[in-house]
Amino acid sequence: MRESGRETDVTAVPRLVGEVARPRAFSGLSASVGALRDSMVSRAKESIGIRYLFGGNNPLRGLDCSALIRHIVSAFDISLPRTAQEQARMGREIPKDRDVMRPGDLLTFGKGSRITHIGMYVGEGRFIHASTSKRKVIESSLDVKSSSLVREWKGVRRLVDGDFVVARYDSVFAYLDSLGITGGDTTAASRDRR
Repeated sequence: MRESGRETDVTAVPRLVGEVARPRAFSGLSASVGALRDSMVSRAKESIGIRYLFGGNNPLRGLDCSALIRHIVSAFDISLPRTAQEQARMGREIPKDRDVMRPGDLLTFGKGSRITHIGMYVGEGRFIHASTSKRKVIESSLDVKSSSLVREWKGVRRLVDGDFVVARYDSVFAYLDSLGITGGDTTAASRDRR
């Protein structure tokens, strides 16, 4: 490649800003997974202040909780189903233990067996979610035991881990979901195949 009359080594050209580093088999996998988690958290923090809109799926007009999570992870080529209930079956179940939880994990909330809200853990007992009461995307603490949301905390799901990089929603079902069509076997077991 020539640049202003001189040769330039193509490998010396910097990578595009925002390009997601993909973990390579074995070499540096742990560092790549950590970097991916950090990037997801950065994108979540950039979303703070976006307007809450029930059923909203456009960050310019507003997002609900599950659309926020889809917005965050879509930048990393991770496709998730539309609702919090469906997203709560993706990835791996992780104990509700801060010593085990990692930034980028999904926190699920609800009553009984129903998941009605979802957010992203960002570390140090904090999570980002689309708040219905504040009417925008905010960062909250799990330490506020008086919070009705924290009392409804159900579980933790991990999308990015050392032995798998993403929990991908089956592309056929993602396409059908985008059209508002459902069908086929969408159980957690069928989606968690890798």
